[in-house]
Amino acid sequence: MNKTANSDRDPSSAHTDPTSRRPRLLLSAAAIGLLAAATVTVVAINGGGEGGEDSERDIAVAGHTGMVTGTVWVANEEAGTLTAIDAATNQVVTSLEGIEGPHNVQIGPDGATLWTVSGHDSFAAMIDTTSMQVHGTVPTGGSPAHVVVTPDGATAYTTNAEDETVTAIDTATMKSVATIPAGAGPHGLRPSPDGRWIYVANVAGTTLSVIDTSTNTLVDDITVGESPAQVAFSPDGRFVYASLNGQDAVAKVDVARRRLVDTLKVGDGPIQTFVTPDNQYLLVANQGDERDPGTTVSLIDLASFTLAGEVETGEGAHGIVVDPSGRHAYITNLYGNDVAVLDLDTLTVVARIPVGAKPNGISFSPVTTAEQPATTLDLPAGHATEPAEHSEGTGHDGGAH
Repeated sequence: MNKTANSDRDPSSAHTDPTSRRPRLLLSAAAIGLLAAATVTVVAINGGGEGGEDSERDIAVAGHTGMVTGTVWVANEEAGTLTAIDAATNQVVTSLEGIEGPHNVQIGPDGATLWTVSGHDSFAAMIDTTSMQVHGTVPTGGSPAHVVVTPDGATAYTTNAEDETVTAIDTATMKSVATIPAGAGPHGLRPSPDGRWIYVANVAGTTLSVIDTSTNTLVDDITVGESPAQVAFSPDGRFVYASLNGQDAVAKVDVARRRLVDTLKVGDGPIQTFVTPDNQYLLVANQGDERDPGTTVSLIDLASFTLAGEVETGEGAHGIVVDPSGRHAYITNLYGNDVAVLDLDTLTVVARIPVGAKPNGISFSPVTTAEQPATTLDLPAGHATEPAEHSEGTGHDGGAH
């Protein structure tokens, strides 16, 4: 794969000077009060990840189970596996093999379909999480990184880093319906809450591309800063926040005006972002790079757009998702090969779950997956060899570049 497609796995642009690091734990007075009030007992547990090896890194807070119902899905890019974690027990219940280089995963709106991409073979796949069968595969552009699904479930979109495009997929027919130009190194992307827009972070450049989902056309490029890697919408859709991997910051964009309104410094090498359901915090995973890993998640108070704190979560904090209740955040640690479970009430890591090598993308399903043996996915023959049939979505109605 080219360097652009792998940029968030080893963002080495400006994160090699140890003297530039922030303190590993920098909490606001309110957050310190939460930690002081929390009385928890930390005990060692056996590893439940792939390979079944015990690890001294695995921790859990006694009695901290049954608080959240659902499944956390993780893409382990180097291992070529997808891991399912029971959110109620924080235990691995199964893994899926057979897709090379799965960089990202995304649960569909129904909670029962899982989308992933193969960065190695350039296709997107939809998987039924009940039967563990592949519903279908669709060729994409070169080196797909992320995949998302619109709130109505009708369309999936992938970013294609090699081609600097986005592929739109009709989920009913499992056919590509448009190839849409984007900026340099399109990477993370998300739909607006109303499904009207797709915002794309162009990690090899300085812009967010805006796609109109009604026409599948590029309608704007918004300059936000150096190496935007991922975006997150506020629940009301008024603002979108982008991690600026190249300048250790987060950008705030007014969606109605399509304009950058603020930036804020965070930790080293920020990658994925997620807004809590109550719109109180923006969580930002600070990965750093392999030579000098970042180990924190920054919490930004969205009312004031100020840094509320940084919590230690693990080596190479990368992917991040919050369960719908807002109780837990789940963070993939790229260089630790595990997932940290962060209690957002106490701001403490209450579990650390071993998964496969180089865990990247992560997504939450409200549907609980039953424990079952590891499965090798049965992929259709020629899934990545046939060219996609599509219409070119090349329209552009203006905007800054």
